[in-house]
Amino acid sequence: MHDEASSTTGETTSKRGLSRYLLAALPLAVFALIAGTAGKMLYDQDVNGKNVSDIPSALIGTKAPTLDLPPLEGANLPALTSSAIAGKLTLVNVFASWCVPCRDEHPLLKQLSNDPRIQIVAINYKDKSDNALRFLGELGNPYKAIGIDPNGKAAIDWGVYGIPESYLVAPDGTIVYKRVGPFDAQSIEQGLYPAIQKTLAVKDPIVPPAKP
Repeated sequence: MHDEASSTTGETTSKRGLSRYLLAALPLAVFALIAGTAGKMLYDQDVNGKNVSDIPSALIGTKAPTLDLPPLEGANLPALTSSAIAGKLTLVNVFASWCVPCRDEHPLLKQLSNDPRIQIVAINYKDKSDNALRFLGELGNPYKAIGIDPNGKAAIDWGVYGIPESYLVAPDGTIVYKRVGPFDAQSIEQGLYPAIQKTLAVKDPIVPPAKP
């Protein structure tokens, strides 16, 4: 009897020890998975020549999520709603004043705002209004409308990975291009501009003259 009890106690202790080990190992396994995924992305970018900034989005080719965001008070701009982008080729930019890459890309957005083919609007992500206003006052305002997203719900709806991110929305409301991370001269020339040209070509197809 004593031997059986000792054996049972030993098995229970062993199981508890195994459970503790598995619980301790779980966070390491999760970390390894995340690190492995990030490493694969960096490997693809550096070795295989893939640009992880142009991550395919499930939303491309689908209608843009509904927009109904309140305005940035003090910016003297309208709220960001679906009607604000309807019928216009629109670049929807997700930014925040605390985002360093947003600051880096902002001069390029200012230049893009002079392009008559598009309008630029913004989702101000989890930001403080005073800081956002200070950001725009310092760097300039390329936006036709700004909507604030204090809880990040709109960003989730749009499938935002991290900011800055930008979406090109066709006049019919279809998302046709997505940029993850800040724009630079290369991504504009090789990514955004071709998407603009392709979208406008579809909108205004060249009709051959009728045969006499």
